[in-house]
Amino acid sequence: MPTTPAIEAINLVKRFGDKVAVDDVSFVVPQGSVLGLLGPNGAGKTTIVRMMTTLSIPTSGTARVAGHDVIREPDAVRRSMGLTGQAATVDELLTGQENLRMIGRLYGLSSRDMKRIADELLQRFSLTDAADKVVKDYSGGMRRRLDLAVSLVAVPPVLFLDEPTTGLDPRSRLELWDVLRQLVRDGTTLLLTTQYLEEADRLADEIVVIDHGKVIAAGTALQLKDSSGQAALVVTVSHADDLPSAAELLRSHVSDVHVDESARQLTAPATGLSDMTRIASVFEGSTIEIDDLGLKRPSLDDVFLALTGHRAEADDTAAGTATDDSTEVSA
Repeated sequence: MPTTPAIEAINLVKRFGDKVAVDDVSFVVPQGSVLGLLGPNGAGKTTIVRMMTTLSIPTSGTARVAGHDVIREPDAVRRSMGLTGQAATVDELLTGQENLRMIGRLYGLSSRDMKRIADELLQRFSLTDAADKVVKDYSGGMRRRLDLAVSLVAVPPVLFLDEPTTGLDPRSRLELWDVLRQLVRDGTTLLLTTQYLEEADRLADEIVVIDHGKVIAAGTALQLKDSSGQAALVVTVSHADDLPSAAELLRSHVSDVHVDESARQLTAPATGLSDMTRIASVFEGSTIEIDDLGLKRPSLDDVFLALTGHRAEADDTAAGTATDDSTEVSA
């Protein structure tokens, strides 16, 4: 029996005057999976999240979270989800433990439950040693972990993360990725917006690429990579003197061989692992020594560049103007 999707966007549109910030966006997120909304600054990602979390009313279309319609059942939607925005929303003058208990109090939890949940979350996010420190003394990574912990006080089945690792150092980013993977293993459904290609590649089961408010591509990371261009077979020759004969040998089995003398590398189009296995046996039967032989697929950066003509991290000022809804007051 099919299960109800955890998240659905249905023909979402958002206009600000004559500016179209989100243009007919639709997607489905199965329970217990991760959807990555990938796009540059100003692409419309945050506006989509705001509509799906009842912070902004769609101009047309709708969305469902845990089966609840964001327009007709906003209270039920809020009870079913957590949200972590781009900026940490914890109180800097309170300790980590006090922040968690304050949110528990707002949810109407008993004192016993508040303490138990706060202690569990502090341990889960490796913040137990900092539980009694005021948040203003936390590092950036610690604040983001606490912000994520706060969004989980009510144990929501669905969690929206709007660029959660922006501004974090590489180590803190990796630590937060580990936390997110554990949440998914425990059954939480995540919608993650990001402009980091590696983040979408590492975390998302499915990726929806957004540019200028429109969905321009969707699929798994592998599907998107395969759709953007052919994989390449890369052979690194051990000795530079062998490069000409290696190129001649490779050309006898594949077409369009590119020679990079400085790197001692040969590159040729490939269709898959079978090509790599076949060429490996060819060189194994020759006298030419090679250091490496591998299959290089297009990166998500290549995908985005092929789809849009610019990098995902590019800051699109015009689009940012159209998608800025920070001043909107929603009912």
